[in-house]
Amino acid sequence: MPNSKPVTEQMLLACAPSLFVVLWSTGYIGARLGLPYAEAGTFLMLRFALAAVFMVVLVVACRAPLPTNLRDLVHCAVVGVLVHGLYLYGGFASIQQGLTPTTVSVVVGMQPVITAVLIGPILGETVNIRQWGGFFLGTLGVILVIMPNFVGIGISSGAPAVILSLICVLSISVGTLYQKRFCTSVDLRSGTMIQLIVAALMMWWVSSQFEDGHVEWNGTFVFSLIWLVLVLSVGAYALLWWLVRRKSATNVVSLFFLMPPVTAIFDWLLFDQRVSLITLMGIVIAVAGIVIVIRYGPQSSSAASRAQ
Repeated sequence: MPNSKPVTEQMLLACAPSLFVVLWSTGYIGARLGLPYAEAGTFLMLRFALAAVFMVVLVVACRAPLPTNLRDLVHCAVVGVLVHGLYLYGGFASIQQGLTPTTVSVVVGMQPVITAVLIGPILGETVNIRQWGGFFLGTLGVILVIMPNFVGIGISSGAPAVILSLICVLSISVGTLYQKRFCTSVDLRSGTMIQLIVAALMMWWVSSQFEDGHVEWNGTFVFSLIWLVLVLSVGAYALLWWLVRRKSATNVVSLFFLMPPVTAIFDWLLFDQRVSLITLMGIVIAVAGIVIVIRYGPQSSSAASRAQ
């Protein structure tokens, strides 16, 4: 029935995408604030460990059910490696290599195109011609936003950072689909806890093997760490999985088209990163793309129906 959902859930579904975009777009801004004081793996190890402790307390306090079989546990661990570990390490390390938060967010903005290619065989969702048009517009907007950020970066010096950012977008694309396909039966709280524990162990290994583990503790680093733990690792990720369970994968990942322009705005406000005319054009085109994708996307699917 079309009006079977409670009014509060309808309001949450209407407001959650915008809130998610704003929160998620601060992720690489927080990375830029904290990375001068700790290497990427060490920074993320601290972030994941603190977020995991928070989630353990929440799971115990709420008596959230844990996975009842080894298969669900393994699925949650895989998502932790992909969506927390590889995704964030690729982004943080590429910023440490010289890319700006806006540049990384633009590369991640390509996720909907990658997801569209994978949706058919994995989830059985279809992508219609109008959505492909929206993907094209979104990609064009992404390119316009990213162009000024590559001026002055040499190919040899910029290649490692670009490769890391590509690992970033591939990981979040595959991980989001994997979560929707294999983890919808796991409690959101306990699933997030497992993912964060796995990601913390992964970054501990990276830090111990490839970094010196030094942290320069100061107000800026502590603020960025707390923000990334509470707002991103706990809040934004929970909101992402909540959206994934209630909307089609196409509509959820299309939100990533808005990350580059919103991140560019934060870059300008906090770091005085100038927003050029071509960047503003990219923002308008990217927004047009996401509107088309959402408007003409599937209103319901078998996968989404099972999640409700």
